[in-house]
Amino acid sequence: MATATNSFERTREGRVVLNEDWLSLAIGLFIFAIAIAGLSGIDFLGWAVSTSVWKDFSTALNPVSKVYASLGGFGALIATYVALLVVLSIGVSFLQADVKRFALAFTGVFAIAYACWIVGNNAHLAAVTPADLQKFGIGWSLKLTNEGGFVVALIVGLVIANFFPRVAEWLNEAVRPELYIKIAIVILGGFLALTFASKLSLAGSLLFRGLAAIAEAYLIYWAVVYFIARKYFGFNREWAAPLASGISICGVSAAIATGAAIRSRPAIPILVSSLVVIFAVVEVLILPWIANNFLAHEPLVAGAWMGLAVKTDGAAVAAGGITEALILAQNASQGVRYQPGWILGTTAAVKVFIDIFIGVWAFLLAYIWTNYITVTGEKARAAEIWHRFPKFIIGFVLTFLIGLYFALGTSAATLQKVTPLVGEANNFRVIFFVLTFFSIGVLSNFRKLWQEGFGKLAVVYFVSLFGFVIWVGLLISWLFFSGVKPPLAS
Repeated sequence: MATATNSFERTREGRVVLNEDWLSLAIGLFIFAIAIAGLSGIDFLGWAVSTSVWKDFSTALNPVSKVYASLGGFGALIATYVALLVVLSIGVSFLQADVKRFALAFTGVFAIAYACWIVGNNAHLAAVTPADLQKFGIGWSLKLTNEGGFVVALIVGLVIANFFPRVAEWLNEAVRPELYIKIAIVILGGFLALTFASKLSLAGSLLFRGLAAIAEAYLIYWAVVYFIARKYFGFNREWAAPLASGISICGVSAAIATGAAIRSRPAIPILVSSLVVIFAVVEVLILPWIANNFLAHEPLVAGAWMGLAVKTDGAAVAAGGITEALILAQNASQGVRYQPGWILGTTAAVKVFIDIFIGVWAFLLAYIWTNYITVTGEKARAAEIWHRFPKFIIGFVLTFLIGLYFALGTSAATLQKVTPLVGEANNFRVIFFVLTFFSIGVLSNFRKLWQEGFGKLAVVYFVSLFGFVIWVGLLISWLFFSGVKPPLAS
């Protein structure tokens, strides 16, 4: 997985170089802005491909807007691929990546990932209610909902990583899960704003509860993991701090930020990051189904739990999406229909607070290490918070505020026009989710990672994550969110 510095840089030729954090902010805002520009009367994103639950493959693909119905499903798919290829190729050129290699690899990544999404939308996998089975004329379904496409993408990525390593290596230039998920989260802000605006009191309660849950959970998590790594497994501070951040805060981003803050050797946060990705895969495959079986009557507890327990942005938000789909379907089959978006929104809100917490925590660790542990005479600067702050969160907040403005500060007629436009942007969010799942799978070559010799790290991670982090997260989610229900669908 590519890493980069925390700010803009320039080459000797004066060329601007970004990192993935800034790039995700730019691309996410660009897509959202293009969608909102549809208020001018021109539908700029309606040509994008959308996939429906299908039995007859000819009905699987369609343009997201009926305005472009003449384009057809396959035409919309090609148009979406070309648009993403151009935008992302321009974007990665600012990362000093090999654009030609990226373009070739992205072609493979997009083709395989979207094929997985189409397969996951097959009625035998995605149909949930008896009415759905009757509609499609089928006698059985795995009832995964269309979110099962994410799981299909993840599994196919794992197969490629572990059984076809040459293919994985060829795809590697375009396997960028952190970039894809951060773009998706920027776009998600506007969609959540329109969803939350209809129930402001409940949304405000969720935000407050999420912030309180984060503060309580991670003051417990980090200290306990750090203590276990030092006391029982003999790791020094250089290893224990990134490991504690990776397990307790937010995986890859936290491990890398912590490693930079304490000036550890670069290999340490990278090894921790590899573990984060592997265990995130396991969590995504397990936790949503546990939540569906035991927390269907407490949907927001389940959503918060995904945010607290799953340790990467991509896996956590996607786990929230799967959890929402499963729980909504189960409640609907019992006659209780909740508005979609609230379970996923709770996961996303909790995860956003975690990402903000990374910057604060990295600054605190930089201050402690600089002034008390590895004293060099230098003082930690307040600007360290800005360097560690995840920039894509700025995009999430901006799109959220813009969506909130349209929902609360404009006429009903304007809101009626904006809502489908934000939906078109959100369609791209789904596509980036699919790319994220597939990329996480391709990065998870279990054999190679094991050979690199971090078995003891894996044991610490396993003991900490499954021994108490997941269950403390569940307890805190229950304390703060039990009894709070999403609004019912009208």
